[in-house]
Amino acid sequence: MNVENFIESQYRRLDEINEEYIDLYQGINHAKLREILSTLHWKLVSLFNLMNNRLPTNSEYGAHFWAGPSRELIKAIDIIENLQRVLQNTSFAFNLDEYHQQVIMFCKSFLKASGGSLIPPGMDKIVLYYTIPIFIPKNGITVINGETKKSYELKLIGEGSYAQVFKYKDEFYQKTFVLKRAKKDLNEKEIIRFKREFEQMKSLNSPYIVEVYCYNEAINEYIMEYMDMTLDHYITKNNGKLNLLQRKNICYQILKAFSYIHSKGLLHRDISPKNILVKEYEDVLVVKVADFGLVRIQESNLTTLNTEFKGYFNDPSLIIEGFDKYNTLHETYALTRILLYVMTGKSNATKIEDSNLKAFVDRGLNPDKNKRFQNIEELYEAFKKL
Repeated sequence: MNVENFIESQYRRLDEINEEYIDLYQGINHAKLREILSTLHWKLVSLFNLMNNRLPTNSEYGAHFWAGPSRELIKAIDIIENLQRVLQNTSFAFNLDEYHQQVIMFCKSFLKASGGSLIPPGMDKIVLYYTIPIFIPKNGITVINGETKKSYELKLIGEGSYAQVFKYKDEFYQKTFVLKRAKKDLNEKEIIRFKREFEQMKSLNSPYIVEVYCYNEAINEYIMEYMDMTLDHYITKNNGKLNLLQRKNICYQILKAFSYIHSKGLLHRDISPKNILVKEYEDVLVVKVADFGLVRIQESNLTTLNTEFKGYFNDPSLIIEGFDKYNTLHETYALTRILLYVMTGKSNATKIEDSNLKAFVDRGLNPDKNKRFQNIEELYEAFKKL
């Protein structure tokens, strides 16, 4: 079915268009569909208000709801259900909020198309939503700003083994945020790890760590600050025009980030140019570390011998040793590779023209772990001499 034609057909079924609630549906990326949902919201509020005026129905006989409003409510419900059915596999898919889903199901049990409807005895008054959306984008988020709830469309920007990453524009703050949502098929241990990632990032307070804001227990998702791009993207895009000073500035920020992380007794364990993010301001470039899903915390039992080896900048010796053996020497190995990548735009350590940089990299990647940088401080001091 042609989606545009279907939306137009439902739009024309409405007797009039009412935009009183259209601000609640800014997350719907279709102008006419926003008008439809605003009008349906207005109709439900108006018709439920009429119904409330017939309540409470304490007698055993219930109360009469007039024929005209009954037909209007039946028609509104039909349009809602048609829209849900046809749009369910499109970017315009939406759900009713749980309360209205129950109210509409109950109303369908007694509404009649002719002669009016008998409201069942004992029915409670319906709560009317004036500042809360009734229709929630399926690929969306509902945000509470003060006493107002608004729904925003989510745009998928990334996906990993455990989660999907979306972005959305919050109209109240006029800022873009990121939503990280755990996949529905995760087991209990994976959910614990996902939530721990949020808790760990929330506990850190550094300008070089991506900020996180709030966790939704009901659906295992959390909101975090939006960064412009990955380090991988930034270096690929700008490699031909970055000078030595700019490259070193990026490296120093990365080193400060990991110096802070290590000072907290943590190992990141998933260091790569895709897990380090960049934000471009008018006057400065800021680098921040993200993706703490594999962070190693002392006394944690979430890392086992069979934990999957991840991080394509990781020491390949871990494949044999086992990821549960990951330690500081593996972290300085991955950081050396990151610094090499920033300084040259290449991850290949075999053709380094600068002799000082080559000596630095040879030490950081030495197969003999006793000859590597033993901690972040040694790595930092050696890099400052380049």
